[in-house]
Amino acid sequence: MAILDGFVAGWLSHRKALIELVETFEDQHLDYKPWDNAMSVSELVLHITGATGMFVQTVKNGTFTPPAEQKAVRTVNELKDIIQAETDQTKADLESLTEEQLAKTVEFYGMNMPGMVLLENGKDHEVHHKGQLFTYARLVGIETLPFFVSRS
Repeated sequence: MAILDGFVAGWLSHRKALIELVETFEDQHLDYKPWDNAMSVSELVLHITGATGMFVQTVKNGTFTPPAEQKAVRTVNELKDIIQAETDQTKADLESLTEEQLAKTVEFYGMNMPGMVLLENGKDHEVHHKGQLFTYARLVGIETLPFFVSRS
């Protein structure tokens, strides 16, 4: 399925950039929040990876499937391990989707759309929050950041 293959490749270029971005943080940055009610660095990263998995599972199951509960992390290395595991799982789940699942209309927070459209919304969600994480990085003083998509 050429459309799905292109989607996965584009999504992975953003996910790899997320991993590169996380590598710029230090352990003491993981609890940083730009304001009291914001997500911390680690919470935002886990929200990104968990939500993308949720979008894929919702398309796969044909009905809203909530994300797994977020894990607490203490180190950047722990966070990177979680990201990699969730990336591997999400990629495998994406690659298992059928044309019927991509075309089937699913309901998501009061909206009805084909599965492929929901996946595109999920990728947009990931990109949006990754942009926030770039801002967090600047706010904690990180000067050298990766490109917004992976070039590797």
